[in-house]
Amino acid sequence: MKRTHDEANLQLVVSAKNDGADGVAVIQLQTPEGTDLPAWSPGAHIDLMLTSEITRQYSLCGDPADRSTWQIGVLREPAGRGGSQYVHDKISVGDRAHIRGPRNRFELDDSPNYLFIAGGIGITPIMTMAAEADRAGAQWTLIYGGRSRSTMAFVDELCSRYPDNVIVFPQNERGLIDLDRLLGTPLPATLIYACGPGPLLDAVTEKSRGWPDGSLRLERFSAKPLDEPVRESSFEIELSSTGSRITVQPNESILDAVTAFGVQVLSSCKEGTCGTCETPVLEGTVDHRDSLLTKIEQDANDTMMICVSRSSCPRLVLEL
Repeated sequence: MKRTHDEANLQLVVSAKNDGADGVAVIQLQTPEGTDLPAWSPGAHIDLMLTSEITRQYSLCGDPADRSTWQIGVLREPAGRGGSQYVHDKISVGDRAHIRGPRNRFELDDSPNYLFIAGGIGITPIMTMAAEADRAGAQWTLIYGGRSRSTMAFVDELCSRYPDNVIVFPQNERGLIDLDRLLGTPLPATLIYACGPGPLLDAVTEKSRGWPDGSLRLERFSAKPLDEPVRESSFEIELSSTGSRITVQPNESILDAVTAFGVQVLSSCKEGTCGTCETPVLEGTVDHRDSLLTKIEQDANDTMMICVSRSSCPRLVLEL
């Protein structure tokens, strides 16, 4: 799903803030008037604009049928860039929150069978998918790993609600998820959805290589290592709205170049994982360097993440 330019910009109210697990804050958001929020589907996320300089992406993890409330789970990351600590330390019930979205780059496709794999806070998009699969009458299993049960948000709720479908792997009790056993033999007509830390997703990718093409769907919270760009020299960006041309130097991103030119583009992760800066491509060939688009989406060459992806040709025309 390409980024659209008519996503909602909302001023919401923090209606509840609770401890979801050790180090996890669960935030609920509503409109000040109590009116319905925009519809969303499992896998969707919102941009939480904390300050003029800090925007972070969080997966919606409530019930899509409940239009009155949005819910997110935020893991405190002491070694992060400050967004999660801001949420934990400075956001309180009654505060206003500036939100953009929702947007879905991790959609749940129809399938008779699903294997869901979640690590840590990666449970937030996965739990909504599991609920949707259950409503649809599909066969599904959720494998949920974490450092300890006390750090695993929503674990009691999930185990109580779906005792026959959820298998929990607290590392201090059971060790790591046995991916060799889980993924060693491809299951027929089954889609794998996985979200969590990079090492877990790298291992899931490696262990599922024997599965049919298109079986695995991932959402990363941290970027894959970047290779050298295809084009090492500078290139031009043309803005379709004005015809202006901007030179992007080898050591700067397209996002930085257009921002310096005065074009306002919303961004969040700046490492090609969240999709906030996704921009339609009208002409030219993209050197895709993100960790979000599938190979099919990259090959279509009609959209790009301008925070990390670059040009393979002298000029790109972007819908900006």
